[in-house]
Amino acid sequence: MTTIADVTASTVTVLVPIAIRRRNGRPKIVLPDDGSRQPNASDPGSGAALRAVARAWDWRRRLEAGEVSTLQDLADFEKVTLPFVSRFIRLAYLSPLVVERIVFKGGGIAVSLDHLAAAALEPWARQPALVFDLPGPDADAPGSEAG
Repeated sequence: MTTIADVTASTVTVLVPIAIRRRNGRPKIVLPDDGSRQPNASDPGSGAALRAVARAWDWRRRLEAGEVSTLQDLADFEKVTLPFVSRFIRLAYLSPLVVERIVFKGGGIAVSLDHLAAAALEPWARQPALVFDLPGPDADAPGSEAG
């Protein structure tokens, strides 16, 4: 397990303070503080995105802790396919702004989970625009024209 002492100046650590609890046999995401803020039931996409990000962070933690050695081991443990794990573990590397908005503000995701995973491959500065259907980072730059 990685400790604070192991983190160097060149490492960025993002902590997502959520826990997964079972309720009536089903996993439920419990958010920080008193846990009263839950995913918006009127926006089913935000709940799915929150669950997918939490799962990706759990997979990443298992890999870093040495509980599993490879993505194939992780796929076997989770009883899913290797391509599924390979595609969705990317969500553990989303921009902190995107993760914060998914976890704490809970909504407005303008893309599917597949597109969210693809957005994780983009630079952090571009991800909010891709995920939340916001103007790009250069939209207000001099010389840019809005159509």
